[in-house]
Amino acid sequence: MIETGLTDAELKALQQPEYRVFPKRWGAEYVAAGEVRFALWAPGLSTLSLWLNGETTPMSPVGDGWFELLVTGVVPGSEYAFVLPEGMHVPDPAGRALKHDVHGPSLIVDPTAYQWRHTQWRGRPWHEAVVCELHVGTFTDEGTFAAAAEKLADLAATGITVIELMPVAAFSGQRGWGYDGVLLYTPYPPYGSPDDLKALIDRAHGLGLMVILDVVYNHLGVDGNYLSVYAPEFFQEKGTPWGQAIDFSKSPCRDFIIDNALYWIEEYAFDGLRVDAANHILDDRSERHLVEELAQTVREVSGERHVHLVFEDNRNQTPWLERDDEGKPHFYDAVWNDGYHHLLHAWAANEPRGHFKPFASDIWTRLGRALATGFVLQGENVEYLDPDLHGGPSGHLPPTAFVNFLQNHDQIGNRAFGERLLALVDQDLADRLMAMLLLAPQIPLLFMGETYGSRQPFFFFSDYPTHITKDMPKDRLEQARGFGAHDDVSVDDISDPNDRETFIRSKLDWGFASTEMGQRQQARIADLITKRQNFLVPLLAEAAGDAGEVLLAADGAVAVDWRLGKGLWQLRANFSDETKRMPRFAGAIIHADGLMETLDEKDDIDLPGASLLFARQS
Repeated sequence: MIETGLTDAELKALQQPEYRVFPKRWGAEYVAAGEVRFALWAPGLSTLSLWLNGETTPMSPVGDGWFELLVTGVVPGSEYAFVLPEGMHVPDPAGRALKHDVHGPSLIVDPTAYQWRHTQWRGRPWHEAVVCELHVGTFTDEGTFAAAAEKLADLAATGITVIELMPVAAFSGQRGWGYDGVLLYTPYPPYGSPDDLKALIDRAHGLGLMVILDVVYNHLGVDGNYLSVYAPEFFQEKGTPWGQAIDFSKSPCRDFIIDNALYWIEEYAFDGLRVDAANHILDDRSERHLVEELAQTVREVSGERHVHLVFEDNRNQTPWLERDDEGKPHFYDAVWNDGYHHLLHAWAANEPRGHFKPFASDIWTRLGRALATGFVLQGENVEYLDPDLHGGPSGHLPPTAFVNFLQNHDQIGNRAFGERLLALVDQDLADRLMAMLLLAPQIPLLFMGETYGSRQPFFFFSDYPTHITKDMPKDRLEQARGFGAHDDVSVDDISDPNDRETFIRSKLDWGFASTEMGQRQQARIADLITKRQNFLVPLLAEAAGDAGEVLLAADGAVAVDWRLGKGLWQLRANFSDETKRMPRFAGAIIHADGLMETLDEKDDIDLPGASLLFARQS
C-alpha cells in the first residue's frame, strides 16, 4: 500500500469530490448536460429576448410575469444577457459570473466544475465562535479571494474560528465596501471567480475555520440596478436610507432573496450568514416576516451541518433570538450587540457624541448589565434616543446570543479619519478591554488586523460614476458626526471616498505583524483565545439563559458571575486608578492583568487600579 499521509476522510474526499449545486428559480440554470433554462421575472414587459454568444432569441411568456427559454449546446463561459423591448441588454440578476462588470453580460458557469476537498466538513458549534470580520479588497495587497486564502493560516494560528466576509455580491466600480450590491448571486469580479471563492472557503474548512457571509437584503445599490428598469414591481414605494426597499409581499421577490441565502450556503458551503440592517427589511404586509421565513428555511435544509445565522438590528429586541426547549435557536443564533461597543467607546475614547451620546452615562451599571444579560438598553427611556431603540429584557437568552466587539467596519470606517481603537486609547487600556471581550461568555468579534494590533486606518471608499453623488465628502461628514467627530471637523478634512488613494490607504499592512509590537499583540491574542477555548468554551456548551449576575457595577469597578452549566465563570475588573474592594471569587484564576500579588479567593478582595481577572470554578 502506498502511504499518502492523508486521513481516510481526506482520501475519500479526493476520490469522491462533492459537487454542490443549488437550483435557482431565477436566471440561467443547467437542467441537463449542455442544456440551460433561462428564466426572468419581468411583469411589466410584453416581450423579452435572450442574447447568447452574439445571437438574439425571443423568450416565451409562461405566466405571472415570467419569461423562459430552454437552450441546448450551451458551454461554460458563454456570454449572455437579457434584451429588453427597446434593445437594452441587461445582465442576469441571478447570474453566477460576469464578463467584466455589472453593466456587461453575464457568463454561464458550470457549478459542478469545482471539486471540493473537504467534503466531510460539517462546521463547528456556535459556542466555539471567535470571529474575524474582513474586507476581501483590503485584507491583502492583491485584494482577491486567492490572496485572502493564503492568509487564513495566520488567523487560524491565532485562534480565530470564524471569518466573516463583508459582502461579496457584485456591485459597480473597482472598489467599495459591498453594501450596495446589485447582482446578489454573482461574486464581485475584481475579487476573483466563483471557483476562487469556493477555494477560499474550502481552504478555511481545511484549517478548521467556519466562513460566514454578510448579506444585504433590505435594498439594492443605486448603480447597475437594472431590476428597477424591467421589473419596477420588485421594489416598494417606501425606501431605506440606502436605496429602494424590496417588495417581499410578491412571491418572486421573496423567492429571489430566500434562494439567494440557500445558494450561498448550499452551493458555496458557507457556514452561515450575517443579515445586514435587518430592521430595514420592510415586510409588514406578509404573514411571516422575511427575516423569520429565511431563517426557518435555512434551518430546515441544513441537515446535520452547523449553519449559523446572525443579524444586525439596533432595536435591542429579542423575538428573533428566542430558543426552544432544547436551547436551540428558532431563528437566529446571535445579534450584533452595538450597544456594547457604543458604551465602551463613549467612555474609553472620551467621545460622548453622535450615536454614542445615549450610552455615555451610567457607564458601569450598564456595562455590568450588558455583560450579565446581553443588551445595554432593555426598555428604559433614554434621552437623545428614538423610543423604538429602547429594547426589552434579554437576560433570559444565553450569552452566546450576543456578538460583542470593540470595533468593526462601521465603527472604524464611518469615522472622520478611519482611526482604530489603538489610535484613540493607550495600549494598557486596550489590552484590558480586549481581555474582557475575549474572555466574557458572549461571542467576540475582531476586525481584520486587530489580531496583531494594526493601527492602519480603514476608510469608507467607493467607485461611483461621476453622475452619482451618493456618499460624497459632505455625506461622509454627516456620517462621521454620528461616529464621534468633533464639530470643528470640516468637509475638507474628510477623505474623498471616490479617490482611489482612500482605498489604498485602507489596505492592511501585514508587515506590522512581524514587528515587535505586532508579535506581542499576536501572542497576547492567541493566549487569550487559548484560555477561552480551554476553560470557557466547555462551559458555554451548556450555557442557558439567566446565566449572569451583577455583583458590583459602580465607579469603574465591575464584578459579574455567570453560571454556565455546572461551572461558574467570574469577572472582577477595576478600570479606575484606585484600589477597589471587590466581591470574592471562587476557584482558579484563568487570566489576570495588572495583578502583582496573589489574591485570596475566600474573602472579598482589594483589586488594584487598572487590573482585572477571570476565574473559573468547575
